[in-house]
Amino acid sequence: MNPLTRSDHLFGPLFSDADTEDLWSTQRFIREFTQFESALAGALADVGVVSRDVADKAMTDIGTFSPDLAEIRKQVSVDGLPVPDFVRQLKAHVSAEALPAIHKGATSQDLIDTSVSLILRDVSERLTEGLVAVCLALEALDRQWGETPMMGRTRMQAALPITVHDRLVTWLMPLQSHLAQLPKLRPRVEILQFGGPVGNRAGLGNNGNAVAAALARRLNLAEEARAWHVTRSNLGDYANWLSSVTASLGKMGQDLALMAQQGVNEVRFSGGGTSSAMPHKLNPVLAETLVSLARFNATQMSLIHGAMIHEQERSGIAWTTEWMTLPAMVTASTIALKHASSVLQNIESLGSRPD
Repeated sequence: MNPLTRSDHLFGPLFSDADTEDLWSTQRFIREFTQFESALAGALADVGVVSRDVADKAMTDIGTFSPDLAEIRKQVSVDGLPVPDFVRQLKAHVSAEALPAIHKGATSQDLIDTSVSLILRDVSERLTEGLVAVCLALEALDRQWGETPMMGRTRMQAALPITVHDRLVTWLMPLQSHLAQLPKLRPRVEILQFGGPVGNRAGLGNNGNAVAAALARRLNLAEEARAWHVTRSNLGDYANWLSSVTASLGKMGQDLALMAQQGVNEVRFSGGGTSSAMPHKLNPVLAETLVSLARFNATQMSLIHGAMIHEQERSGIAWTTEWMTLPAMVTASTIALKHASSVLQNIESLGSRPD
């Protein structure tokens, strides 16, 4: 991650917040890895692969596991991912009785992808809340200022008179559409990953599909007939949705920035960004930032589409590209919704008015 985009950096409040960063934190991934291993032990007993006593012992031992994070980080540059050392430490921690239920039939990608699915479940809840808040703010502005006249503009030139409602509805309708699309998209990304070393669940013999179904129930995730290790269109579609959301917010931000120009004077904010050299200025900072965040997400889509190309049964190249890109797009989207809500709440007037 670019250090300037971290919430604790000087520039950070423009691009991120601590709550979103926590979703992708080390602690969150360790929590999900641990939850996966505990749920897997229970699922193995649900299907009869191990006894209930063995599974219960494993789940108890997993509950007391606290990995050495420094050692895991050290091994990441060797293994290319954190799971191998996490599992080594976990197996060393549990009792011999519990070992048959630890990581059986699973592989590193199962833990990481399932963790991402669980994180995206929380992400989608937050994005839903953010979209609803922005839509409600736009509807409130429409009730207050919708009938106010203003000049319609095409190709940035004065065209014919419109009302504030005509402008607001072009901001609102796409966001309502994104809100309606998300419930259909969520089951495709809130989905269990469980395929084992080469994605065919062969490590569990004839029990692979049954264990996967039991594991999905325990994690409250959707489940498919086989693993999606190298089939990433679900995450590609989710990223496209994220980019569409920020694009719609960016269009609104760009309009607001233009409406705030001296000589146009079609929006007045209760505050604005100041200048170090020109104290008379009130810069439309958050509106401008919405445009920047939209352009950022748009450029990430080429990386996400590239990361959909996995060679054979697993790709280290495509997979790690996805790790760098998807969290950044989520972060840009969540902070864009927060900025959009703030800028709309700070509007004091809309429409044409005398200088």
